[in-house]
Amino acid sequence: MADTDATHKFIIADDHPLFRGALRQTLEARFDDVRILEAGALDDVTQILASDEEIDLVLLDLSMPGMRGFSGLMYLRAQYPGIPIVIVSATEDVASIRRCMEFGAAGFIPKSLGTDMIETALEVVLSGDIWLPADVNLDAEDDGTSALVSRLSSLTPQQVRVLMMLSRGLLNKQIAYELSVSEATVKAHVSAILQKLGVDSRTQAVIAAARIEAGQLQAIAAG
Repeated sequence: MADTDATHKFIIADDHPLFRGALRQTLEARFDDVRILEAGALDDVTQILASDEEIDLVLLDLSMPGMRGFSGLMYLRAQYPGIPIVIVSATEDVASIRRCMEFGAAGFIPKSLGTDMIETALEVVLSGDIWLPADVNLDAEDDGTSALVSRLSSLTPQQVRVLMMLSRGLLNKQIAYELSVSEATVKAHVSAILQKLGVDSRTQAVIAAARIEAGQLQAIAAG
């Protein structure tokens, strides 16, 4: 159980101001001493995390601008592995929840939950445990993509960024410019990505990246 007198610092990341406001009220009512930072896009989250090392928890919407399917969660977990990320989403299908947990989320809170359950979920996560809705069974039959998710999760933060840029159709020299690195470094990242994903070509990696962003991991596994 979390100590209500402790100081906490949370990021609420959602592109709907009304929902951010409602969640802020819930958190402020539950925690006596809390500081809440708000973000409306993935870029806002990364800017906050880059400048503040004392964030205790990120509450993250899957459909926020910049998230691009599971790629935003994958990047944040790779870049900031020590900060718990709880997905707060209107999406409640088991396959999506499983994917989020396999990509390293500390919990999954459906937006349909009441404030009492949200408070309970956050207490569980802040105590170091994982929280999921009671009716979610992640042991149910998998769609055969867990091994792929594991490979994706092995990408470094920079490799995730390169993979997402590949999906935008950027050339190596354009990626090098955006990342302020050499083309040789980009080529090395691409080679590492191909090896980790178990694919043979840049084209296959681009197809995989596009489907990751669309949340279509099953389609990657199928072919």
